[in-house]
Amino acid sequence: MERGAVKQARRFISGNTGQFTAVWLQCLLMLCLVIPGFACAGNELTIYTEDWPPVTFKNGDKPDGMAVEVVQELQRRIGNTSAIQVVPWNRAYKALLDEANVMIFTVGWSEERERQMTLIGPVAVSRTVLYTRKGNAARLQALKDDIKHLAVGAYRGSIFADAAARKGFQTLELAGTPQVVAKMLMSGRFDLWSEGSVVVSSVLKEIGYTANDVEPVMVLESLDLYLAFSSKTSLSTIRQWEDALRQMKKDGSFQKIHQKWFPNEPVPAEVTRKGLTAQ
Repeated sequence: MERGAVKQARRFISGNTGQFTAVWLQCLLMLCLVIPGFACAGNELTIYTEDWPPVTFKNGDKPDGMAVEVVQELQRRIGNTSAIQVVPWNRAYKALLDEANVMIFTVGWSEERERQMTLIGPVAVSRTVLYTRKGNAARLQALKDDIKHLAVGAYRGSIFADAAARKGFQTLELAGTPQVVAKMLMSGRFDLWSEGSVVVSSVLKEIGYTANDVEPVMVLESLDLYLAFSSKTSLSTIRQWEDALRQMKKDGSFQKIHQKWFPNEPVPAEVTRKGLTAQ
């Protein structure tokens, strides 16, 4: 009797394949819309970050850092299983601008970027500071406005290079990574290095120096750092991440991660969505 019922069911399904396919697709679509953690292939994100310790970096063959821990917890909450890929900044940023369903972190806010992407956060706040080799700050500060005629080192495509240009510095010495820029500063290639305050110590440590080997010359700006989503990422996907980040900040798990890495830095408490899907 049971075998006969199975055969009848198979014949029924075989004869109504089109109807079953349509119903299945409708059910799948509903799951994607109403269940935040349900993964839909069309909404799978490619996730990139860069080597910018201690915010983001590669520890052996695994991504690590303050923002990486935040993103991994967000992934756990929404059911996202995309690999976090640590790649050069230029590659990640080009993918963000050119491709669909790309998220990179962390990205500094700017008016231009609001027109190109959606930003969720902030997940950290960094001051953009001009640094020099220890013992040079007083001499450089005495130049006043003439300091803007000096070359400034920064890594290519970064918000730190942009900040120096906005402040009127006319000559930029650009390199592919913060570590290369720091080496150029310490070797005397130039006297000014534009970088984020939260990463300077780690960058210098990687090249054999410490924070005591440099000193600040001036603060250019305070910079909020965000998760950035490409222009063709769906609003429903972005909202999943936004809601999960808001919940992390509400339940204290975000603060715990932030204080672990940056015990002396203020914790950004709010969550905002800026850019293409801000309205």
